[in-house]
Amino acid sequence: MSAPKLESLRMVGVEDGSFEAFQRERLQYTLLSVVKMLGASIQEVLLRNIEVDGRDATEKLLEMLSATGCDVVILGGVSFAGFNVIDAVRVHEVIGVPVIVFSGEKPDSESVREALRTHFVDWAERWAPIAVLGEVYATVTMESEPPVYFEVVGASPEWAETVLKHSAKLCRVPEPVRVAGMIARGLT
Repeated sequence: MSAPKLESLRMVGVEDGSFEAFQRERLQYTLLSVVKMLGASIQEVLLRNIEVDGRDATEKLLEMLSATGCDVVILGGVSFAGFNVIDAVRVHEVIGVPVIVFSGEKPDSESVREALRTHFVDWAERWAPIAVLGEVYATVTMESEPPVYFEVVGASPEWAETVLKHSAKLCRVPEPVRVAGMIARGLT
């Protein structure tokens, strides 16, 4: 993949809303927020309910992205609404653009796998999209700020790092992810 034309890069950020953790005795939903941005301008906002600890986040995201032309998808993690895991490889294959899995803290895959194994009979299916992500990279998106971490599907780590640095406008979090999170949490 060639170097991005950063000024015209249509970036989609994905984040979830608030919810009550560990309330497994009742069905619970939160919002999955998709924000499409061109530079600092919000182009589109899409929202869908996803089940807390469910298995519907990938399908809901693909449904929203099918009508949204973009050049890159930046996920605010790989697990939303608790352990509702988004399959980044599948998103890349279906939508045809790179997917960056962003995290403000270094992912602890072993702890995630153990939590899945402890709490879900279908833990292996939930773990599979996480296991295939590959190497976790670190970069500094804003000087004097701690590093951020990312995995990337469909592009080089160098390309993803350039996109993350370009998209960190007000803080070290990519602006589309930051805005998507503010909207989702503000509405839940």
